[in-house]
Amino acid sequence: MNSKADIENSSGEDSSSEDGSGFVPVKPFEIVVFGGTGDLARRKLIPSLYHRFQDGQFDKSSRIVSVSRSEYSRQDYLDLIKAAYHEFSGEESFDEQSWAEFTQIVDYACVDVLDDSAKNWGNLIQKVKCDSCVRIFYLAMPPNMYAQTCEALARTGLATESSRVVLEKPIGRDYASAEVINNGVGKFFDENRIYRIDHYLGKETVQNLLVLRFANILFEPLWTRDSIDHIQITVAESIGVAGREAYYDKSGALRDMVQNHILQLLCLTAMEPPATLDGDDIRTEKIKVLEALRPITLETVSTHTVRGQYDAGVVNGEAAPSYLDELPRSSDGQEGKQESQTETFVAIKTEIDNWRWAGVPIYLRTGKRMPERLSEIVVQFKPVPHSVFGAGAPLNPNRLVIRLQPDESVNLWVEIKEPGAGGLRVKSWPLDLTYDEAFTMRYPDAYERLLMDVVRGRLSLFMRRDEVEAAWRWVDDIQQAWAKTSQPAKTYAAGTQGPLGAGLMIDRDGREWWDGTSS
Repeated sequence: MNSKADIENSSGEDSSSEDGSGFVPVKPFEIVVFGGTGDLARRKLIPSLYHRFQDGQFDKSSRIVSVSRSEYSRQDYLDLIKAAYHEFSGEESFDEQSWAEFTQIVDYACVDVLDDSAKNWGNLIQKVKCDSCVRIFYLAMPPNMYAQTCEALARTGLATESSRVVLEKPIGRDYASAEVINNGVGKFFDENRIYRIDHYLGKETVQNLLVLRFANILFEPLWTRDSIDHIQITVAESIGVAGREAYYDKSGALRDMVQNHILQLLCLTAMEPPATLDGDDIRTEKIKVLEALRPITLETVSTHTVRGQYDAGVVNGEAAPSYLDELPRSSDGQEGKQESQTETFVAIKTEIDNWRWAGVPIYLRTGKRMPERLSEIVVQFKPVPHSVFGAGAPLNPNRLVIRLQPDESVNLWVEIKEPGAGGLRVKSWPLDLTYDEAFTMRYPDAYERLLMDVVRGRLSLFMRRDEVEAAWRWVDDIQQAWAKTSQPAKTYAAGTQGPLGAGLMIDRDGREWWDGTSS
């Protein structure tokens, strides 16, 4: 079985630095995390860096400096992230000794990015000490502060010519705002030093999609309109919006999930083979997919899109409130925004108008308060042209099902003879690659991989400016069509698969949403 190092080395990593731990060490780095007391830093970024430290991928020559406006001492901050690790990451991966060693390289600085004074920024300047290290600024903060923060980093000399900046999604809320943000950050950082992160691209199964397609002669000849009937991409969540109401009610499912996560998955599924795994080669092929996506127009928006908003219901055996009930109350205690039409569910039918995919329907679906948390890509192949087994042995089409979460796996559903006497019975059965069963080692979380790729300077799993803006142009067309046609968000009970219209949309084509079984 290949080690993790073999996989990384196959992507261009220098195997001469292999230390025997199964992970390739990276050069010393210094990462400054703006929003260091926020949810993302506490849940994901700090634990991810700790896990990479535990596995020996970097050592005490690197530094981590967290930044926020909160007046914390260094010890206060260490207590905060330790408590958060126990709350969100569990006890199994925690080791007191390695944590103590890890926190020796962690520091904290109180900085208000809206304060331009030398004293304010001096709090950070005195904490940054490793001039020979790769210096990374991770902006886990509202996107409207990206440009101002980058300007301050340049003005104070904190950002050097080799520094890198990581931008969390969303990059704006439409094409116009994304352009403003990109222009603002681009004044101070060259494009090849800007890492627009989408954690879905760091998932093992997402990257394995490239290997499945381009390392196996079995799939690529079939990866065309001649063999594939349709594609489904589903990103379902069982949770609601509690805790994110202010952001979500101005965003909705289309902006929050489709514009980034789902379109990125579609790009990797549908793109042409890149010349190399170089960042620009991959991203150039992805932009071609986005530019070939068929626009949703005023004439097609009602038949090719479905908007939904969850009502009260039951999820995993527990009562769940409606979306409107989760919105903040007004100052007089009355429910606020009772007329909100923000969608918590969206289903879209589209096509890619190019030589490979012309005529192949692509169904996209995402929603909150659905029966389970699930992210899946389903590639359904066309049925056999003629069954030799007779009417008593109906055949199901082959499907390649790539599950991103939970329980990462790749299943190829094929038709087999069911064992036993009494006649020939055909049954669908998956050729199953479940990661937890196939690989006993702990493989990195998406953020772990992506953070190390920033250190290495590898851009292939990050979005280029033109990708972000092309995705926004496509999504803006849908938003504008919804607004002009006043297409409502249909309610669906929490714990169900979304509004009835989503099923009707795909049913009109003689197809159905994949439910995880083949019968």
